[in-house]
Amino acid sequence: MDQNASNPHIDDIVQTNDHKAIAARRDNIGEEMRIGMLSWESLYSIKVGGVAPHVSEISEALARRGHEVHIFTRRGDFESYDKINGVHYQRVDVESTGDVLAQMNRMCDALYDRFAAVQKIFGKFDIVHGHDWHPVLALTRIKQDFGLPFLLTMHSTEWGRNGNNFGYGISQEISHREWLGCYEASKVIVTTRRMQDELMWIYSLPEEKICIIPNGIIVGKMRKGLDAGRVKERYGIHPMAPMVLFCGRMSIQKGPDLLVEAIPHILRSRSDARFIFIGEGGMRPDCERRARELGIADACRFLGYTPGAEKEELVNACDLMCIPSRNEPFGVVVLEAWDACKPVVATEAVSIIKNFEDGLLAYVQPESIAWCISRLLGNPEEMKKLAQAGCSRIDAEFSWDRIAKRTEDVYEMARKHDS
Repeated sequence: MDQNASNPHIDDIVQTNDHKAIAARRDNIGEEMRIGMLSWESLYSIKVGGVAPHVSEISEALARRGHEVHIFTRRGDFESYDKINGVHYQRVDVESTGDVLAQMNRMCDALYDRFAAVQKIFGKFDIVHGHDWHPVLALTRIKQDFGLPFLLTMHSTEWGRNGNNFGYGISQEISHREWLGCYEASKVIVTTRRMQDELMWIYSLPEEKICIIPNGIIVGKMRKGLDAGRVKERYGIHPMAPMVLFCGRMSIQKGPDLLVEAIPHILRSRSDARFIFIGEGGMRPDCERRARELGIADACRFLGYTPGAEKEELVNACDLMCIPSRNEPFGVVVLEAWDACKPVVATEAVSIIKNFEDGLLAYVQPESIAWCISRLLGNPEEMKKLAQAGCSRIDAEFSWDRIAKRTEDVYEMARKHDS
């Protein structure tokens, strides 16, 4: 890892020679771009969910293609400046008091100030790329004050996170910022056609403004050699018992309650099946309570938040992954399962799966989810076939280098459109 930490103060970045070398190189190679990536999370700052690996890994892929990438994000426990894996991290302090809107207001002010300071040091940015609603107020100020086009990647919507419902109060303001970001952006990137349709319906976004680029994964990132039986034993599961894994936020959008309701149906045919839920969220207490009411608590393990290494072990030790989402903008956990060569049962909300080719798709109903899981647990050969088919798609469709090239093309389109 290339990691050069500096003094937390922005002025001290001037003392490094790094920006001078970059500027000289860019004078000689015109097609390289200086890219500002704005996000409330990344792998090397505060990490919240799936946006973090997306932001860091696409930035690293763009840097490998010769671009100068700066991620502007919250500081957390890190220094205010690092260069990691070829990417510049420009981090800001944000007070964690008040509601999420108050915190994001402060973050946007700090990101704007940091962006202005970094631009004075490193030179003018060519393109700005934001992620979700969190940095939208900073993006619009940068556009207005510096005349820079910005793109917005929408990873999900507030409508989808609320279980395909419009919310109230804070939720309404978040939806407004999503609309504002989509309206002001030169281009909006989404990961699936389903997400494109959602934005067109909710925010009346014209189709020609939207570009579909899938999410990605570092090939081989998840697959580990281990003794699956030993891992199961650590959670009180027999080494030969089938283990089904749910990995995601315990929220209405991700549907963990649907899997809980499906479990009694599955146990009728496979009484030895066990179910592990990893992830935190407001639905966790309800799911645990419901498991007790249904008499299936002994078959369930609710682990809450798990560190990355433990998650990788569970993905590699499980017999299948279940994604019971009510709304799913993409489903990076599908790529993680395929990368570990595991079969997937998901709902029809997950559009990247080809039904009966590289996974099984259920209706958004417990009985349908149970049917799909029971079918696979009773057919080991089909499980193996689906897992191998999914695994073969990773390098062909979802490597970051491929995705970075497509993103680069959208940058060029946005720059030409705004020139």
